[in-house]
Amino acid sequence: MPRTPLSPTVLNEQRAALGLAPYTGADEPAALRRAALDTVLAGVEAGGAEPSRPVVRGAVRYLLDRLAELAPGRSVEVRVPPHAAVQCIDGPHHTRGTPPNVVEMDAATWIALATGRLTWEDATANGRVRASGPRADLTPHLPLPLD
Repeated sequence: MPRTPLSPTVLNEQRAALGLAPYTGADEPAALRRAALDTVLAGVEAGGAEPSRPVVRGAVRYLLDRLAELAPGRSVEVRVPPHAAVQCIDGPHHTRGTPPNVVEMDAATWIALATGRLTWEDATANGRVRASGPRADLTPHLPLPLD
């Protein structure tokens, strides 16, 4: 099944379903991803319908890019399948195979963690996050400043 890319049209369909004003910003990836995050968060606040896959993917990607920007490095791989993954956090890094420090979770968990709606402790205790390796603790980096 081909992926539907995040576009102003896709974003505005989701925003209309939530009763939000149309997105009128730039048609470029970073701006669309930021708007996707705002749309997903508005849906969470309203208890609205499940956001479309391209909108969720955009929100996840925005937050992962933000993490990589604020905690640069290659010692930890953070995965949110099937949407995206990044390497971040300074320290020793791998060059081949599976990295020794991996954090993996679903999109809803990542968005909640990154925005401060869920704590790392609660997410790991409830099994919503799978973390392996001595450096696979994102506590010092969460929640992410969004601007």
